[in-house]
Amino acid sequence: MHCELHPSLIYTQFSSVIRKQKEIVKELITQRQQEVQKVHPGLTCFKEGVRSIPIESIPGLREVGWRPTFRAQRTARPLEESADPDKLANSLSGVLLAVRQHTAAWPFLKPVNQVEVPDYYDHIKYPMDLKTMTERLKNKYYVTRRLFMADMARIFTNCRLYNSPETEYYRCANTLERYFQTKMKEIGLWDK
Repeated sequence: MHCELHPSLIYTQFSSVIRKQKEIVKELITQRQQEVQKVHPGLTCFKEGVRSIPIESIPGLREVGWRPTFRAQRTARPLEESADPDKLANSLSGVLLAVRQHTAAWPFLKPVNQVEVPDYYDHIKYPMDLKTMTERLKNKYYVTRRLFMADMARIFTNCRLYNSPETEYYRCANTLERYFQTKMKEIGLWDK
């Protein structure tokens, strides 16, 4: 093990340099706070049942230097960024129903039975199945498409981790994953 020293740093004065940098940052913060003196009232829309609002609609953010990032400016995910979680849930429900009805879905319809496969939970620490996803969807767990996609991906990853490539289960995972991606693309929720 070794420690590489940078030739342009004077390590004997390191603590004083850091202290000076902290002072400069504090001074810059103080100057910026003095420039922005206006205090805005709190948002009341959440008391009226609104679950989310666009960040750019928050009063005073632009004045303090906030700028939308590239990701925030994109409009490729209309369902996820919409303020209507029911619309997203309905779309995900349609995809989940189609996946459950696919002929390759049979191994993933319910949790793996520990009596039938005793060592499964020794190898798979985070199990997932379509029944659990259906329950999560009913309980409004999937507030973004990414949560939904992560759970679906976990089903396929777990299957490939536990089973060898020549098994029927492995082939079902590959087939169903392609079908899932197609369904997500059809409703505009797949961006990979």
